[in-house]
Amino acid sequence: MTRRPITLTVNGRAETVLAEPRTHLADLLRGELLLTGTHIGCEHGVCGACTVEVDGAPARSCILHAGACEGSGIRTIEGFDADPVMAALREAFSAEHALQCGYCTPGMLVTARDIVLRLPEADEARVREELAGNLCRCTGYRGIVHAILRVLAERRAT
Repeated sequence: MTRRPITLTVNGRAETVLAEPRTHLADLLRGELLLTGTHIGCEHGVCGACTVEVDGAPARSCILHAGACEGSGIRTIEGFDADPVMAALREAFSAEHALQCGYCTPGMLVTARDIVLRLPEADEARVREELAGNLCRCTGYRGIVHAILRVLAERRAT
């Protein structure tokens, strides 16, 4: 196949990358841009390990063709270093023991951030519902859910 240029903004930087038309965004991020925080788990869009933000919304990068992201803003886990909501979530994940092997954590954090910002009044049932597309095979979900609820409560208190 013929590689063609794809232009997008990744973590605030304009990037033009040559890629084949059927290249998935996760492969482009990992292979071409060396952003390995985006993990590939199932390659079917069901585990959530590959979740990134595309134009401000969570997306499964393992099933999203990179060419479909032409002109889009992409934010990987590496792009959240200065984000205060992500900092609070990282601290809460650690305090609540919400990770073990860490493989699902980048995608889980991207989804958690979306929940915190989009659903500030979410209760435990709603958080669990929103996490349904992110699988963790190590911890169960108790610590993850409690970490998100902790950040939601902290934000409501301020």
